[in-house]
Amino acid sequence: MAFHDLCTKFFHSIVFFIKMILYAATLATFFLLFAIDNPEIIGLSRTAAVTLSTYAIMLFLLSFMYGGYDAGERRWGQVALSVSLSVIFTDLITYFELTIMKTNEANNTTFKLENFGILFLVFAVQILLILLMSYAGEKFYFWINPKEKCLVVTSHDTDAKRIASAFSTYQKRYEITAIVPFDDPDLEDHMVENDTIVLYELPVEERTHIVDFCYQNLKNIYFNPHIADILEQNSRPVIMDDISLFTTRYHMITFEERLVKRLMDTVISLAALIITSPILLVAAICIKKTDGGKVFFRQKRATVHGRVFEIIKFRTMRENVANFSSTEGDERITKVGRVLRKYRIDELPQFVNILKGDMSLVGPRPEMLENVEDYEKDLPEFRYRLRMKAGLTGYAQIYGKYNTSSRDKLMLDLMYIENYSLIRDIQLLFQTVLVLFKAEDSTEAFAGPADRETSDE
Repeated sequence: MAFHDLCTKFFHSIVFFIKMILYAATLATFFLLFAIDNPEIIGLSRTAAVTLSTYAIMLFLLSFMYGGYDAGERRWGQVALSVSLSVIFTDLITYFELTIMKTNEANNTTFKLENFGILFLVFAVQILLILLMSYAGEKFYFWINPKEKCLVVTSHDTDAKRIASAFSTYQKRYEITAIVPFDDPDLEDHMVENDTIVLYELPVEERTHIVDFCYQNLKNIYFNPHIADILEQNSRPVIMDDISLFTTRYHMITFEERLVKRLMDTVISLAALIITSPILLVAAICIKKTDGGKVFFRQKRATVHGRVFEIIKFRTMRENVANFSSTEGDERITKVGRVLRKYRIDELPQFVNILKGDMSLVGPRPEMLENVEDYEKDLPEFRYRLRMKAGLTGYAQIYGKYNTSSRDKLMLDLMYIENYSLIRDIQLLFQTVLVLFKAEDSTEAFAGPADRETSDE
C-alpha cells in the first residue's frame, strides 16, 4: 500500500519520466541502427549534431500536431497510433536529411536513397516499443486512478441515452452510477455521492446553479457548450473601475489570414491531386467497371455567406435511387463505394473544389442545402457556421460522425471558427490522417432514412 501511495503522490512525475524514456528509446533505436552504416551519427561530428537536432525538433513538433504520450487520457490504442505517426514521420524526415548530408565527395557524389532495410527495422522496433509502453502506461494509470463515479444530469431521455453511450466507450475510466433529470428533488444528494457530474442540454439557469454547487463541493464537471461558452474561450478579463468583466470581440478572419489560407489551399490541393492521381485513376476505373455509370457525383452545397457550389465526389451509390442520408447496411451503396467510403477515397475529388476556390482545406463541413434548411428550423444559429468557407476537413469532419447531431456539429464548427489560426489549420491537417484509422466510427450511418443528416450522396 505504501508503494501505491507513493506512486499516487508522484503520478504526474512518473508518467513524464515514462514518456521521456519512450521518446529516448525511439531516438536511440534510430541512431544506433543507422550507425551500423553511418558511425559518424553517434560521434562528435557536424552530421551527428544536425541529425540529432532534426530528430528532436521534428518529434516535438509532430507530437504537438498528433498528441503525445497522454496515457489514460485516451485509449492506449489511440495513444499508440498518435505517437507512432509522430515517430514514423520524424524518422522519414531525419532519414532524408541524413541522406542529403551524405551526398558529398567523401560518400555519395549523387543523391542516393539507401538503408531501406534498416529504416523498416527501425519502424518495427519503435512501433513495438510504443505499443508496449502505451499499454503499460494505461495499466499504470488505471492502477493509480480508480474509475470516476459519474452522475449524468439531462433534460430529455434521448439526451441521456446519447451521453451514456458516449461515456460507455471509456468504461475503464468512467462508471455511470445514475441518470437523473435536472429537476430531480434529490439531485444535490446524488451529486454529493459522485466524483464527476455530466451536464447535457440543460437550460442555462439550471446549469449555472448546478455548476456553482459542484464548485462548492469539489466535483469534476463535464458540460456541452452553448454559443456563449464558445465565445468565452477567446474572451479576456478586464477591470472597469472596480468592476470585473470579460470582453470578447467580434471575430472574423483577416485579409492577411485569408491570403495565406488561400495560398496554402492552392499549393497543397495541387500537390495532393498530383500525388494521389494513381489512386484517383484506379478508383475511377473501378466505379466505371462496376455498373458503367457516372464516375463522379455532384451535389449542391452551401459555403461561406450561403454561397452555393457543386461539390465533386466519387460516386459510391447506385444511380437513379432515392436521395436521403445513408443508413446502416444501405443497399444503395455499391461494393466499390463501401471501400471508397471506408478509407475516405470518395472525398479526394474535392481537391478540385479547393483548387477552384469553392472550398478550403480546413473549415466547417459543407452541408447539403436540404440539411441546412432543416437544421435552421430548429437551430436558427446554424447559419453562423457559414461565416467561413466550407472545408474538406475540420473539427466536425475529424471528431464527428455521419450521425452526429446537428447541434453538436454546429458547436464543433463554431469552435473552429472562433479559435481560427494558421497553426490550428496545420494541426487539423495532420490529425486528418488519424481519420483513416477510425473508419468505422467516422462513417457510422443512421438507423433509418427518417434521421436526415449529412450524407455523401
